[in-house]
Amino acid sequence: MTDTILSLHGVVKRFSGIYALRGVDFALQRGEIHALCGENGAGKSTLIKILSGVHPHGSFEGEYLLDGQPAAFASVRDSQARGLSVIYQELPLVEEMSVAANIFLGAEPRRPGPWPLSLLIDAQSIRRQARSLLARFGILLDPDRKVSSLGAGQKQLVEIARALRNRSRVLILDEPTAALTERESEALLSLLSELRREGQSILYISHRLDEVMAIADHITVLRDGQSVFSAPASQTTQPLLVQKMVGRALGDLFPPRPPSEPNPAPLLTVSGLSVAESRGGSCRLSDVSLTLHAGEIVGIYGLLGAGRSELLLHLFGAWGERRAGSVQLLGTEHTPDGPADSIAAGLLMVSEDRRRFGLVMDESIRFNLTLSSLAALLDQGLINRRREEQVTHHMAKRLRVKAASLEQPVRTLSGGNQQKVVLGKSLLCQPRVILLDEPTRGVDVGAKQEIYALLSELRREGLGVLMVSSDLPELLGMSDRVLVLSDGTLTANLTAKQATPEALLQAALAKTVEQPVVNREAQ
Repeated sequence: MTDTILSLHGVVKRFSGIYALRGVDFALQRGEIHALCGENGAGKSTLIKILSGVHPHGSFEGEYLLDGQPAAFASVRDSQARGLSVIYQELPLVEEMSVAANIFLGAEPRRPGPWPLSLLIDAQSIRRQARSLLARFGILLDPDRKVSSLGAGQKQLVEIARALRNRSRVLILDEPTAALTERESEALLSLLSELRREGQSILYISHRLDEVMAIADHITVLRDGQSVFSAPASQTTQPLLVQKMVGRALGDLFPPRPPSEPNPAPLLTVSGLSVAESRGGSCRLSDVSLTLHAGEIVGIYGLLGAGRSELLLHLFGAWGERRAGSVQLLGTEHTPDGPADSIAAGLLMVSEDRRRFGLVMDESIRFNLTLSSLAALLDQGLINRRREEQVTHHMAKRLRVKAASLEQPVRTLSGGNQQKVVLGKSLLCQPRVILLDEPTRGVDVGAKQEIYALLSELRREGLGVLMVSSDLPELLGMSDRVLVLSDGTLTANLTAKQATPEALLQAALAKTVEQPVVNREAQ
């Protein structure tokens, strides 16, 4: 029996005559973690949909074999019945049900006995089997706990447990660590390594090349719908992968930091800030103080639940009740009643969830770019279309948005180009301070470099950037200083030289500041 569990040979997929895949070859071995890399738009999603039956047999050309026989899936149900499970970034879990109930959703064991007793779900059996399954794979979750109370990493583990309950022979994970903290990512990768030792075959799709190099046995790169590279991970390097993905050598991913100015002007000053989620609730942020200067990028690090996003949302006027402290924006007390007040005052925020909070997905690039700055385009109460066309064309060109035209719906763009549109929408408001929450989540390496170059340009122009990121290389490569939050409390304020992975993690696990806060002038 061959060691190949599934393979594609010369697979071609078109949409309205446009090629999404052009003769792709791919093979997954038993007991192997095979990483699939490529920029957004390279064809990874289309390939996954072919493997999982979303694009059924007959809708594509070429050969798809499972266990050496034609797969011929007519639907996702067919692929699941043959042992394939796909775990997406947006997990299809029922939030108000327990961990155990989600694991057995759709396949609940029934109570023993005659009809109608046999129609009833055996909750005790579900709980017992779920506990046994979780224990077998070392997943430390209470089967009775509601999924809504879990973090993103724990939800990933629930979805994996559900796939294992289905006795899936092939696990396909699409950007599984995109929404996870470093510790959650390590736990997930450890579980995948254990599954590999037990003979599980895993297809791992990720933009995080450090993870790919750490866990993959074999790596395949797609570019422009073609498989352009495939080799054992031991025979490749990150620079080579990047070159294969983008078709050119990128050089340094992060632009050089400019020398800091003496005594730069403070743009944002936060003093003793304590914030509760709602009236009567306990404080999620406690006694937080920070300063953001002109021409400075300040990173914010912390584990899941540390209060990073809550801090940005409160500064933007979109979350929480202030219990104590003050915020000064451009020398003026900042107490916004909502985001509109912050935008008018020169403070913008880019949410981590661009699809939900940053874009109107079915509208055009032009529509989305000007959504927050329409007042500047009005002429006697009507939008000046010529001016709108000029500013959107200039911004799209500046950000290198790749699209057929500005009338193209943003839902048709790659993740990186969608993120550029969100950033462009913010810049058209001419802010002085930008709050960024996970600015490159789900963005390929080529688009990342372009976003980093833009942030460096904004720094040179004198803007202040406060950036939350779970990507440690990103934080260390882009930040002039890094603040660390732990359980809603500031535990460190480190210069770029002091900010090491070890120092950040130590501060993230602390409850109080264990060292003096460092001023920017001390760099």
